[in-house]
Amino acid sequence: MGAINYTRSEAWTLLNEYTQSTSLLKHALAVEACMGAHGEEQAATRGLSGDERNKLTETYRITGLLHDFDYEKYPSAEQHPFVGNKILAQHGWPEEIREAIMGHAQYSGVARISHLSKALFACDELAGFLTAVSLVKPTKSIFDVDVASVRKKMKDKGFARGVARQDIILGAQELQLDLDAHIDFCIRAMRRQAEALGLAGSDASAASAALSSPV
Repeated sequence: MGAINYTRSEAWTLLNEYTQSTSLLKHALAVEACMGAHGEEQAATRGLSGDERNKLTETYRITGLLHDFDYEKYPSAEQHPFVGNKILAQHGWPEEIREAIMGHAQYSGVARISHLSKALFACDELAGFLTAVSLVKPTKSIFDVDVASVRKKMKDKGFARGVARQDIILGAQELQLDLDAHIDFCIRAMRRQAEALGLAGSDASAASAALSSPV
């Protein structure tokens, strides 16, 4: 099959074809938010504008959106993300996206070489952890999450046990970023998409005001 004109819309359609779980869909959106912010930063670093900037940013967003698209149907380590990679290849999705998705699984044997690959690995576990921290706040709001509260929860081994703290730490290291800076970066990115993530909190107007104020 020939290459498709891959877009964020196509990615969303594919994700929903394979994923019914609300929590998995929101996780995909959370990772997409963080990845989109990294894409914007990369575009600025490379001096891109116009269509080139948009294309690069969308590639980052799509990679975040699709990284676990096969997980609900093929959750075992023997299947995910290998089955998903085959599906994406059959439909002509770009190798750079497929390579990054393969690399986010430590056991896949695929090295993380590109910034896209490293960013996905760095954002995946962290986005899940930031969601978990948000949901235990009285307001269930990402606007009430800060670096200090995240670092405190990272030390609590009983909290969000499924999230690999070492992957969060390693991800920031691979991007050559200070961990606190990367946590803050992803918090800000997720705040921009708080409504879609269901993390705007019990007072959406207050959250909107917080978003427009300097942090």
